Amino acid sequence: MLALLPVVAAGCAPAPAPAPPTVTVAHAPAAKAAAPSPVAPPPTPTPTPTPTPTPAGPVFVGTVDALSPEVVTRMAASWRPGCPVPLEDLRYVTVTHHGFDGEVVQGELVVHADVADGIVGVFRTLFEVGYPIRSMRLVDDFGADDDASMAADNTSAFNCRAITGGTGWSEHAYGRAIDVNPVENPYVRGRHVAPSAGREFAERTARPGVILAGDAVVQAFAAAGWRWGGDWSSPVDYQHFSVTGR
Repeated sequence: MLALLPVVAAGCAPAPAPAPPTVTVAHAPAAKAAAPSPVAPPPTPTPTPTPTPTPAGPVFVGTVDALSPEVVTRMAASWRPGCPVPLEDLRYVTVTHHGFDGEVVQGELVVHADVADGIVGVFRTLFEVGYPIRSMRLVDDFGADDDASMAADNTSAFNCRAITGGTGWSEHAYGRAIDVNPVENPYVRGRHVAPSAGREFAERTARPGVILAGDAVVQAFAAAGWRWGGDWSSPVDYQHFSVTGR
């Protein structure tokens, strides 16, 4: 009986527990980091168009110079020894002015040195207001003949001559008088009108080149200390401006 005990013990031993099943855990792949959104480049600024320059209008130019030998030679008819003003006291003046045709041209005058700068200022004002001038040449271009210069509607200054209708020196002989647009602004004494082409302008109405009381021309000369012959009672000299009023 005792010999069988080990066998029985061996046969009754419990079966070993089965091994637990192997569990495979699947790991989800790691999420990729989102790629950064591309940064849009700043918009290209629209270039500012270059403004088209406005064409410059006509510009006034005025000069004052001592008389050159060439000008002195030209003045052989308007100046001579015995005139009340020596040549060295005169100045050659150039100014730009509007013509009756709308063109801008250069004119010339000879005046006394002590009024030259002021006269440039006068014609600067006339240029700015658009006042037209027919012609502005030395009276010598007409042989220093005042009648011929007036008939050509020429604006002029120095001329060593006697006063109109008299024997004393004219203010023109001192270079301190200017006649402006003589046809549009004639000399009137009673029924006498000079130049004759100025007859249609003896009755004063506003027309190109006509000078009227208180207008821009009269005011410009007055600002420089000059007086107008249109204010005289008789004769009336609508073209004439002078420092003394004579």
